[in-house]
Amino acid sequence: MLRENVTDLLFFLAVARERSFTRAAAQLGVSQSALSHTVRQLEERMGVRLLTRTTRSVSPTPAGERLLQSLTPRFQEIEAELFAVTELREKPAGTIRITAVDYAVDTYIWPKLAGVLKDYPDIHVEIINDYGLTDIVAERFDAGVRLGQTVANGMIAVRIAPDQAFAVVGTPSYFEGRNKPVVPQDLTAHRCINLRLPTHGGNYVWEFERGSEELRVRVDGQVTFNGIRQVLAAAVDGYGLAYAPCDLVQPHIESGRLIRVLEDWCPPWAGYHLYYPSRRQPSSAFAVVLEALRHRG
Repeated sequence: MLRENVTDLLFFLAVARERSFTRAAAQLGVSQSALSHTVRQLEERMGVRLLTRTTRSVSPTPAGERLLQSLTPRFQEIEAELFAVTELREKPAGTIRITAVDYAVDTYIWPKLAGVLKDYPDIHVEIINDYGLTDIVAERFDAGVRLGQTVANGMIAVRIAPDQAFAVVGTPSYFEGRNKPVVPQDLTAHRCINLRLPTHGGNYVWEFERGSEELRVRVDGQVTFNGIRQVLAAAVDGYGLAYAPCDLVQPHIESGRLIRVLEDWCPPWAGYHLYYPSRRQPSSAFAVVLEALRHRG
């Protein structure tokens, strides 16, 4: 009965997802009558109706909806594992999807991958710039990249960058006639350039730490961006204070275009990590990408 049910369940899932015997039959490469007969046999064996059929539509019954929601992730896992096994061959191949912020892509991800991918022409990498806290499982990403302290629980995390410090900076002209902030709370009296995080539905709250004291400050200003490089460019243009990675602002500090403040409130944080689900069986292509990105400092 188990062997019969596996095929029958696959047929049921196709109809339930497509809401149509016609489309499901075309997808599966079987006749509509054979598909209808198979689903009816499954219902008879289970003793419960799974689909409501009318002349115009097909929809799952409550029992059918429960079965659909229960089986879908399980069959997706089986499909993913089968795909991973077929990739375990001498020549790594396949598509690896990664979500990360543009700064991490430009500074750590692409420079490392650019020197490796030419040796693996069958590996395709899709890198999506995203400042939202994307659910990589729901959005079908192979991995994501975040600062170490923001990696979700239950994920395997591999460091790909050194510790990362942020800096509060502004132009000399901006500070003319203004008192420089001494503590983070002083930022509320300054024009600051905001970074919008789509997942949070609002602006990033600037984070500070000194010794055992931790502070989060919600800042305000004239302009808001959804990319850190645009935030920095606006600061260089004198539109206010920016909160950005140290190595990104350092050239501007050295040239005198920007002045750093609140340095004693900005200790290094755990650097960028690549993370992926602990239950995921890495393919050979994923293993190549992971090894290329791994931090060795």
